Amino acid sequence: MSEKSNLLPSGLERIESLQMRGIVKRFPGVLASDHVDFDVKAGEIHALLGENGAGKSTLMKILYGLYQPDEGEIILNGRPITINSPTDSLEYGIGMIHQHFMLVDNITVAENVALGMKSSRGFRLDLDVVSARIEELAEKYGLQVNPRAIISKLAVGQRQRVEIVKALYRGAALLVLDEPTAVLTPQEVDDVFVIFRQMAADGHALIFISHKLDEIFALTDRVSVLRDGRMVGTVNTADVTKADLANMMVGREVLLERVRPPSQLGDVRLKMDQVNVVNDDGQRTLKDFSLEVHSGEIVGVAGISGNGQRSLARTIAGLRAVESGKIWLDGRDVTGLSPAEMFNSGLSYIPEERMHDGVVKDFSVAENMILQDYIRAPFSKGIFLDFKTIEQHAGQLISDFRVKTPSQETPAKNLSGGNIQKLILARELAREPRFLIAAQPTRGVDIGATEYIHNQLLQQRANGLATLLISEDLDEVKALSDRIVVLFGGEIMGIVNSDEVTTEELGLMMAGERRMEMPQATA
Repeated sequence: MSEKSNLLPSGLERIESLQMRGIVKRFPGVLASDHVDFDVKAGEIHALLGENGAGKSTLMKILYGLYQPDEGEIILNGRPITINSPTDSLEYGIGMIHQHFMLVDNITVAENVALGMKSSRGFRLDLDVVSARIEELAEKYGLQVNPRAIISKLAVGQRQRVEIVKALYRGAALLVLDEPTAVLTPQEVDDVFVIFRQMAADGHALIFISHKLDEIFALTDRVSVLRDGRMVGTVNTADVTKADLANMMVGREVLLERVRPPSQLGDVRLKMDQVNVVNDDGQRTLKDFSLEVHSGEIVGVAGISGNGQRSLARTIAGLRAVESGKIWLDGRDVTGLSPAEMFNSGLSYIPEERMHDGVVKDFSVAENMILQDYIRAPFSKGIFLDFKTIEQHAGQLISDFRVKTPSQETPAKNLSGGNIQKLILARELAREPRFLIAAQPTRGVDIGATEYIHNQLLQQRANGLATLLISEDLDEVKALSDRIVVLFGGEIMGIVNSDEVTTEELGLMMAGERRMEMPQATA
């Protein structure tokens, strides 16, 4: 009998414990895992915390067989094992639920679950057997999954449940949960936490990765914190505070609560009136969208991913055509202007896809700092670039915005996610805009960089900047926004005052189950 079948002969057999001991992983010029010890036990939910680049992903990729450690060992139920691939990982009963769902949209739930698995009927899928097992698991864990449903017809929260069923069906006794709540409403988060707790109660071991400290305290039993590739420590969740964990992650005191002073509203900077937008597939992504944003305020946009936020940002930036309706910037009709004309009109844009839309990844840090402005003084003289001025400009922004980079000549692709975001923020704010679109400004960004970006946005608000903040992080939206626009299916479900609306009310609006209106801002 093989080593694997000795360990896990019956699929969902209990994993009593898993230890990673002395794990070392080196990449050129980087020690990503520095003799890391980590363990998880049956029946517990163990959080793994750390800033971007701390080593969380590297450690979990080693556990899942995507990387091989240079040193160290993995011990399962008291016996050393070798994991050479994700297939090995699954055979040992280790599964992973990714932040971005690994599902094929145009086939059924049962077909997704069966993909890649051997059938008892040769070339024919035994979908009736698969469906019966899915229904059994769904009933046991309250997952409410229909095996015959087409994935593309399911809401985001339902797709998350399909991922859980898929992992359980394939015999996962230990689950790595990589930012599993990133695209869920507050109600969906509560529901999925009930499922995770039930799984732990049934003897599963869960490793939970999240940047959201509220979730850590609501769900987990223990927390392990990585910093710079080293394990700082493992603590019982009940024995520490948010401030303790933030300090462990960053190595200094972090301001967790944002103080948002009363807004000093000025003139209307952006006005949208009955704007309708249709995408390339002929689907209406914005429906009669009307909004005013004043100088000195931050208006947040909340909604589940895919409900018109991206279309809204790209439409204002001139990247998506308006089918009907009007857009004004500082009282000037800018409907239909090109992106370059919008930027020249006083718009700055922090895009959702920073590597695709925010930087040219093979350009240097200095070159990325002047992407929109390289053809204008003081960065050019006629057809020639003024390299000395560009160097001074980049150096000042790197210093002012604390961008960690080996040099100005370093390609943007070599920076961490947080530092790329700081680079974009520095460039866009240095242009002294009249109106700023900040789309997912801290997505995937660690707690230290998030603190800095939030402080910058609030400082610009105090300086009179008008900002449209688009974020799927409700805590971020509520902390920074004066008013919140809630989108569902491209339609406004309400425009509410941030300090007067509850998270639960926002969740109902995001799900399209409630409409709310509160008094609008006036200068």
